[in-house]
Amino acid sequence: MARGPKEDRRDGQDPDLVEKLVAINRVAKVVKGGRRFGFAALVVVGDGRGRVGFGAGKAREVPEAIRKGTEHARKNMIRVPLREGRTLHHDIHGHFGAGRMELRAAPPGTGIIAGGPTRAVFEALGVQDVVVKSTGTSNPYNMIKAVFAGLQRCQSPRMVAARRGKKVSDLVGRRDDGVDQGVKEAANG
Repeated sequence: MARGPKEDRRDGQDPDLVEKLVAINRVAKVVKGGRRFGFAALVVVGDGRGRVGFGAGKAREVPEAIRKGTEHARKNMIRVPLREGRTLHHDIHGHFGAGRMELRAAPPGTGIIAGGPTRAVFEALGVQDVVVKSTGTSNPYNMIKAVFAGLQRCQSPRMVAARRGKKVSDLVGRRDDGVDQGVKEAANG
């Protein structure tokens, strides 16, 4: 009997997933004999083609914390619709706690203009052109949760058209050089 691609994986690892370690935190518990150290790892996992997830793992050893975080990220992956496989369809605002993220679609050649933990999310997602502005917290956990809150609200024109019962051409005007007119106006104004 021939095995399919999912059945052929021996250890449950998906070979084409990109794993990015975002942060490691060391905590110490003072006990009678001294200190006991524990580690927390924040990991982002993506396939580079529109699926991404994040996870946190805690353990006594760093590799075990990373493994747990990676496992959690694989279980909680989301699909994000991308325009031309390189940028977002529209601008998005995401927030979680005190973290506020503004995610903007960008023209070709812009690159990933994002700092810290958010860069890892877009590299794992497979986005090539995006501009991210972070305000509020600099806590990596809350920054990533704010980005994911925004990404979950992202919709493609096809999804919006299906929900409204219209054609995609009714919703989207003609694009010049792959950039919406609204994006051009926002960049100029």
